[in-house]
Amino acid sequence: MVNSSMMNAPILPENNRDLSKGIFLIVVAFFCVAMMSAFGKAAADLPTGPLVFFQNGISLLLFAPFILLHGTKELRTTRFPLHIVRALTGLLSQALFFIAVKNIALVDAVLLANAAPLFIPIVALLWMRTAIRPAVIASLLVGFVGVVMILKPSAELLKDPAALIAISAAAFSAVALVSVNRLSSTDKSDTILFYYFFISTVATLPFAFMQWQTPQGNQWLYLIGVGVFMALSQLFIILAYKHATAAQIAPFNYSVVIFSGIIGWMAWHAALDMTALLGIALVCAGGIASILFTGKTQAHAFTLSHSHHAQKWTQPHE
Repeated sequence: MVNSSMMNAPILPENNRDLSKGIFLIVVAFFCVAMMSAFGKAAADLPTGPLVFFQNGISLLLFAPFILLHGTKELRTTRFPLHIVRALTGLLSQALFFIAVKNIALVDAVLLANAAPLFIPIVALLWMRTAIRPAVIASLLVGFVGVVMILKPSAELLKDPAALIAISAAAFSAVALVSVNRLSSTDKSDTILFYYFFISTVATLPFAFMQWQTPQGNQWLYLIGVGVFMALSQLFIILAYKHATAAQIAPFNYSVVIFSGIIGWMAWHAALDMTALLGIALVCAGGIASILFTGKTQAHAFTLSHSHHAQKWTQPHE
């Protein structure tokens, strides 16, 4: 949710790759992201604490056995403080998104929270002193014009700041992904994956406990859906990256906006005005241009904007 040494996904040998399959799988992955987001919106009556706890706890339960099959040596790290920074900023991004999506249209919340490509170059500049190319600056300006059109700045925005909260989720996501970039230079992807879900689960447990209210009826389904679709999105991203590179398939991540718009219209009868539609088009154009102009590491980073890691735990380790 960059510049150098992003984690390498498990790519098959050239003659065994299938770009069309990679595109299909990445679209399925972001359909799962849209479904996860929709379950989060459906759970509007539940506090945010239990939502993020179930999201990360279920993913931890599903992925940890595969990671631990390689032994506890995979968990060795000398950069635990940076793992904490990465986990907490990623966690804040998810929590802010769930807060925002309860109060604004699903497609707006998803689009704004997926604006991480517009922030990654800025975070990298401030943190890692990485220069921003003129073409990237132009693409960022296009994207931010779209953000303004969706936000519709006015006094009402201060009374109901849900849209600002959603764009803040993208900013925290960008910080988290720059952290992943730095971690990946020394730690294995399995290690980063495990510590993210482990720290996030532990960190959200007190909030889940303090805010707990026993779910009723379909609310259990919403909590489980958030966690299961989070894990499924991770799995399909892993599979997609076995068939294609980040630069080839990252632009298809914006399919999540289309899915979210359809789901929002079907479930909540949410319609968008022309200004919002134009804003969405500009954000998508600016984000895709930023990915392409920045290069394959930026593309990889954006693929991680919701799922956080395209992991290689599917491969055996020595």
